[in-house]
Amino acid sequence: MFVKRHEHSILFDQAFRIFFRRRGYVDQLLAMMLPQAPAAPQAPQAGATRVHEALFAGLDDKLKQEREIELDARMTVSDREVLQHKDFAQMTTAEIAAAKDAIKRLVLPLAEVRTRRLKAHPRGHLIDVRRTLRASMKGGGDFIDLRFVGPKTKPPPVVALLDISGSMSQYSRIFLHFLHALTDARKRVSTFLFGTRLTNVTRSLRERDPDDALAACSAAVPDWSGGTRIASSLRNFNKLWARRVLSQGAIVLLITDGLERDADDTLAFEIDRLHRSCRRLVWLNPLLRFEGFEARARGVKAMLPHVDDFRPIHNLESMTALVAALQLGGDRAGDPKAWMQKVA
Repeated sequence: MFVKRHEHSILFDQAFRIFFRRRGYVDQLLAMMLPQAPAAPQAPQAGATRVHEALFAGLDDKLKQEREIELDARMTVSDREVLQHKDFAQMTTAEIAAAKDAIKRLVLPLAEVRTRRLKAHPRGHLIDVRRTLRASMKGGGDFIDLRFVGPKTKPPPVVALLDISGSMSQYSRIFLHFLHALTDARKRVSTFLFGTRLTNVTRSLRERDPDDALAACSAAVPDWSGGTRIASSLRNFNKLWARRVLSQGAIVLLITDGLERDADDTLAFEIDRLHRSCRRLVWLNPLLRFEGFEARARGVKAMLPHVDDFRPIHNLESMTALVAALQLGGDRAGDPKAWMQKVA
């Protein structure tokens, strides 16, 4: 009755638990507002901060100001720096809005790739007979001014494969804003969402308004925040879409935690097939935000040898690093061999 969109289900689940298990829960939420000693890294619970905001919306403004002053004195960093390093799943509603504005300003200047077509070029290697004859007619045919053609270059297509399972939905939703801004700036951007099945949402992201675009994506995807079947989704992509979108040196951005539900030899075969079909395969994994992360899961070990870059994607800083890495052609920070050596 209360949930009309897929993105509202996370907030509803949090409010439901607070309402029916509220014994001592308010004290726990108040304790969350007090400064605490750093603890072992735990997976942030999506939507918890926004429900916390809604519960304490009626607090005195003076209390909020005192808490902000206290945090300012302890942290001694600006809001912008905090926003750069803060996890997407731990952001408040206002911080998510600020993060979306920052994502719009990110530019992805990919190096252009050479195509088989030719274009007019002042220092080309072939003579353009048609343009040469047209130019000679202007001078009456007395002088022939040779015109040349050279190779034509264009930005490579970008293909994004986003995992929308329960553990990945928060990060995939923020990354969709990045892809929406990228789709506005470029023509050849294809986006696919997968959980238990594969869904093409490229047309939905072409909406001008980002909220309308994400609402159209949610309406088109029936398995949002469900399970994860990476192997079957990659098999469907390789079979139905690879030849259509992976052309002229395409770059593939794969965002998933690699926790495959049915990890077997099929996953390694399909990720290897995808790697051979594109120019560069970049794996973005939010689990890399943990310092103690090790590539020991069966799905992660099967996928890691077949990717070119292995990077985190949990805050604005990691997203900015991704843009810089794609512009420069990669760096040693995202080398997957380093993670494979740790496991070995």
